[in-house]
Amino acid sequence: MPSTTPHHTNTDYFPRLAAERLDIALCRASAAVARAADARAGALGLGVGQHLVLKMLGEVGPRSQRVLSDELRIDRSVMVGLCDGLEQAGHVRRERDAADRRAYAVTITDSGRQLLARAEDAVPEFLDGTFQALSPTERGQLSSILGKLLHLP
Repeated sequence: MPSTTPHHTNTDYFPRLAAERLDIALCRASAAVARAADARAGALGLGVGQHLVLKMLGEVGPRSQRVLSDELRIDRSVMVGLCDGLEQAGHVRRERDAADRRAYAVTITDSGRQLLARAEDAVPEFLDGTFQALSPTERGQLSSILGKLLHLP
């Protein structure tokens, strides 16, 4: 009969697994960063997805929900909910798209710009805390590597 007494503690297994399976390590790291980002964004009263929408609208101007969804890689059905919530809170408004009367352009409002500014002010501290185990050089390397995996320029 096999022994039920562990030979190693649970803390021995995951580091070995992560070293063998980069996909698992990346998924777990991504989940940890996502939880930290959600907690930080929640403290500001703004979800991560909402922050991304406001950031894009603030930087590139009005866009359709389809474009926001495609560019931010957020499922279209999720994007509808994000924009609905932002609109109900007064942070964005939807207007007919002058280029395509069938579509609506989402536009950031002054309230949205103020909320975005507060959220953006919190980003450096969040990044420093979340990635404190990495040196600035390692952070740059990680950014470059992830860019390659995501096929970014």
